[in-house]
Amino acid sequence: MHSGFLLLLWFVGVASVQFLPSAGLGLVVAACLLLALGLSRARVVRLLRRVRVLAVAIVVLFGWFTPGEALLAEWPGLSPTREGVAMALVHVGRLVVVVSAVALLLERLPLERLVGGLYSLARPLRLIGLSARDVALRLLLVLRFVDASPRGAEPMHWKDWLRDEANDDAFPPIELVRERFGRGDVAAACALVVLALGWGMA
Repeated sequence: MHSGFLLLLWFVGVASVQFLPSAGLGLVVAACLLLALGLSRARVVRLLRRVRVLAVAIVVLFGWFTPGEALLAEWPGLSPTREGVAMALVHVGRLVVVVSAVALLLERLPLERLVGGLYSLARPLRLIGLSARDVALRLLLVLRFVDASPRGAEPMHWKDWLRDEANDDAFPPIELVRERFGRGDVAAACALVVLALGWGMA
């Protein structure tokens, strides 16, 4: 399947999570997290560690600053509210789904195909003067540098990031992969449009 179409489906899936009811969101969170742990365990654990401060901030802000009934009736002044905790769990669940989806995307889609797909999706931006090719190549340079650098494997001091340890042989020539849409991509796109129209009319 065309990488651009895969990215489009990924964007639609991530965006649709924001509209799921809380009851269905729990099942989606569990499914995405189990899938990510099974297929990309190291990457998803690393990404979850990086967003743990954001998750704690969400819980504190929603749990303690949302008006409602105190969760701990014995300490109403120190307790979070039931409504706030419920909202915090929903937003943390959405964050976990997005992080799991990012881990699966980066694990299963090579950098060249990833940037090639972004290039395909960014081509309409030429109408407003942006070069999709330049954006894609610069993104590929950044992703290759981060992926090839040994930094990030373990905690390092911030000054270590200022040292240039890479050499010219570590980065082979860059090739931007441009894929063609096949019949399967066109059929899947038409099916997606039909489903979207049916859902909108329902």
